[in-house]
Amino acid sequence: MERAELLRLDRAHVWHPCTQEKDHELLPPIPIARGEGVWLIDVDGKRYLDGVSSWWVNLFGHNHPRLNRALIEQAGKVSHHIFAGFTHEPAVELAANLCAKAPGNLSKVFFADNGSSAIEAALKMSFQYWQQCGQPHKSRFLSLREAYHGETLGALSVGGCELYRDVYRPILLEGFQAQGPDCFRCPYGLRRDDCAAECFASLEALAEAHHQEIAAIIVEPLIQAAAGMRIYPPIYLKKLRQLCDRLHIHYIADEIAVGFGRTGKMFANEHAGVAPDLLCLSKGITGGYLPLSVVLTTEEIYQAFYDDFPTLKAFLHSHSYTGNALACALAVEVQKIFTEEGILAQLPAKMAQFDAAAARFTALDHVGEFRRCGMVAAIEMVKRKEGRIGYPWQERRGYQVYQQALLRGALLRPLGNVIYFMPPLTISTVELDLLLDIAYDALRDATSP
Repeated sequence: MERAELLRLDRAHVWHPCTQEKDHELLPPIPIARGEGVWLIDVDGKRYLDGVSSWWVNLFGHNHPRLNRALIEQAGKVSHHIFAGFTHEPAVELAANLCAKAPGNLSKVFFADNGSSAIEAALKMSFQYWQQCGQPHKSRFLSLREAYHGETLGALSVGGCELYRDVYRPILLEGFQAQGPDCFRCPYGLRRDDCAAECFASLEALAEAHHQEIAAIIVEPLIQAAAGMRIYPPIYLKKLRQLCDRLHIHYIADEIAVGFGRTGKMFANEHAGVAPDLLCLSKGITGGYLPLSVVLTTEEIYQAFYDDFPTLKAFLHSHSYTGNALACALAVEVQKIFTEEGILAQLPAKMAQFDAAAARFTALDHVGEFRRCGMVAAIEMVKRKEGRIGYPWQERRGYQVYQQALLRGALLRPLGNVIYFMPPLTISTVELDLLLDIAYDALRDATSP
């Protein structure tokens, strides 16, 4: 299909996600024809370096030969079948592999479709657990104000990004929200590298005051992604685990964005040496090929649902594509690639490459901070460095950087005034240098007077 006809039909019939469609009057969507490693290639052959892993899902690059082969091989057997009362080898192998690698004693895996679905399942599991363990008063959730956990109603209820949730407030669940960590604008004047997570006090006070009502506390470990890649220290998670143990509250870890090597370890909780009661995973789980998510949990939580049918204790939660065989086969191959190709061992050199670029960016007049956790780095733009004053959101400076980067051949989708990097883990050092150069030029031009 020619570009003009493709865009005409898109304009006539397609509603894109997280998009003000009126923007497409001036900047039409880019029609992609194929992918090649860390590159997306449009119908005219122009190449774009995928600096955000296509919304954080792509781990090993596009059109990966091993993942292509795994997909084709499984399609030749069975693509999908009902998962209630049936099972298959890819799901069983994946579940066993994840339980072996996950922190703590997570031994059971529940399959869902996407990140929001995993959050919904985890919230329901926690709620139903307490109902069936004689504590029906534990029915609310505690989360962080700047958090993002998805956009279905339950997930949105425990989110804190007002941009996504404010209009839906009348139909959201009522819970508790604490001030989350913001190391760039730390109210205590401390540094994330050597603080004791004094900011944990806000969450701790709420939990102590309402622990008899709280079923679970849910957080994004180490990085509050949609809030602007806010990076905070592992000691926060240590304090959270201790708090949940002391007050008998579940800890739900949303590692949908930060799992599978993004923080430099397979799972973010490993940095703190702790484990959640429920671990939600998605995005990179299939290498960016197909939607799949899982909730890992403990034997203790699982046993609260295990009983004779007339007790009606079963977890009655399902999706038509639960345990999809194609997605599970891809996820199994993703785990094999991690092990057989030593992916995690390749990351420190690339992390150092990010760190080496920090001074160059922070020397710019309108860069307040360059921060990094694992293979995730972020640049926070400011109107004035003194006082760390951000640009008014109406100026859309991040969107201007996005436009400038596209012209130079890179995809860098902003989060307000934050430009971030979350490239495929397999990006080469040469490609990473190019991505950083494009970002520098785009940011310089978008913030010049």
